[in-house]
Amino acid sequence: MLSFPSAPLSGPLTAVGCVVGSWGPWSRCSSPCGVGSKARSRQVTIPPWHGGEPCPDLKQRRGCLGEHPTCGAAKEVAKVLPSSFGRDFRDPWWKARLLLPEEPSGYCAYFRLTQVGPPCRGQDWTRWLHRDKRVCVECWGDAAHRRSHCTGHGLQGARTFWVAASVVGCQGSWVQEGLQEDCVCPPPALIFV
Repeated sequence: MLSFPSAPLSGPLTAVGCVVGSWGPWSRCSSPCGVGSKARSRQVTIPPWHGGEPCPDLKQRRGCLGEHPTCGAAKEVAKVLPSSFGRDFRDPWWKARLLLPEEPSGYCAYFRLTQVGPPCRGQDWTRWLHRDKRVCVECWGDAAHRRSHCTGHGLQGARTFWVAASVVGCQGSWVQEGLQEDCVCPPPALIFV
């Protein structure tokens, strides 16, 4: 067994103040479009000792404005219907010139609902829409606008808005979690109109 000789104390212990490293880089803006925040941090290299100066803040946050090149898509409002609607469906949002293909082909967009308006409750096809629910929306092609994406599919990670095309006042917000090419959403599902 090893033993160490005890040394007499020659005086009071010296206080050591906290020492921190330099700031790391700022993170990306938390919102790809619009107002968000950035953060950065630093590490403690020498902790305070014997009543020395405490450590300063180790994290900083500041506001930022996300300006992703596709932010225009995040400003569009999605108009949706259930994927099971009949082709003779009539609605104020419906455009006669929008011809749906016989066999849907396009992509699926996955969203997490962040807000669902009270008028959606109790309605036949919108009653299953709830905050934090993940929904799948099919894009059958935006023939009306001759675009490769459907109006309102948003930008991944950005909060965008939707409205139920056949239920007055039923609207809310969601965050796109991803896109998948050439797919069919499992029921219950929605389609962009």
